[in-house]
Amino acid sequence: MGAQLRVYKRRIRSVTATKKITKAMEMISASRIVKAQRAVAASTPYADELTRAVTAVATRSNAKHPLTTENPNAKRAAVLLITADRGLAGGYSTNAIKASQVLAERLRAEGKDVVTYIVGRKGVSYYTFRGLAIAGSWTGFSDKPTYGDAKTVAADLIEAFTAETGGVDELHLVSTEFVSMLTQNAVEARLLPLKLDEVQLSDQKPAKAEIFPLYDFEPSAEGVLDALLPRYVESRIYNALLQSAASEHAARRRAMKSATDNAGELIKSLTRLANSARQAEITQEISEIVGGANALADASRGSE
Repeated sequence: MGAQLRVYKRRIRSVTATKKITKAMEMISASRIVKAQRAVAASTPYADELTRAVTAVATRSNAKHPLTTENPNAKRAAVLLITADRGLAGGYSTNAIKASQVLAERLRAEGKDVVTYIVGRKGVSYYTFRGLAIAGSWTGFSDKPTYGDAKTVAADLIEAFTAETGGVDELHLVSTEFVSMLTQNAVEARLLPLKLDEVQLSDQKPAKAEIFPLYDFEPSAEGVLDALLPRYVESRIYNALLQSAASEHAARRRAMKSATDNAGELIKSLTRLANSARQAEITQEISEIVGGANALADASRGSE
């Protein structure tokens, strides 16, 4: 009986230590969510104005640009998947991976070969373990991305899109949208070629375009698009990285809170079992003492 009590006490100490760790991780994630939300809010005005500029140039000129020209015979499509570098975030990375697989199946059904690019170690590990091909990967910044990281990712993707041979005809993005502390949704969008009729600002408000002004492009409309469209892709990827980072922190906070609560319940359950074992041990000891006293009393009466 004493051995069983020692087992319960050892498990209680182990679960208590785990609870302290999960509680600390929950608090860290909660503090980082605020910073991630501020970063998303700070990037929104730039992304909105850049979207307006790209839309204005592309729709108010007759310029043809490879980033806005639809290929009727598209054969290859690139998918950029954004996942986490670390685990303990519930189904955050899993949901994004599932969304990318659904998108890949749809693209293959359209007769297109899918080329996968991945941000985050979790996505890389998933594809590597299953022997799936990865065209490019970036790790180490999923929870705190910078614009430089987005620029690095965008450069490789734009290079693959504009390559004359061995390139891709479409570029799709799979990321996680931060809705609230409790809701994060895996979403997908096509970045290239740019669909001008689908361009939508982050505030969901249509631009005031009842009367369009006249534009003069210097040095040319093509030159302006050459400068703006890569920045547009960078801003979209950067915003997706920030949204995913906020979602990762929120998912990890929720997962760690659930783990902390479960650890607390487990400690209560183990404490009750330990108390029961201790009471049983005490009861057995009392029974043995009483039995021994009765045996001595009977022996004394027999000797008389």
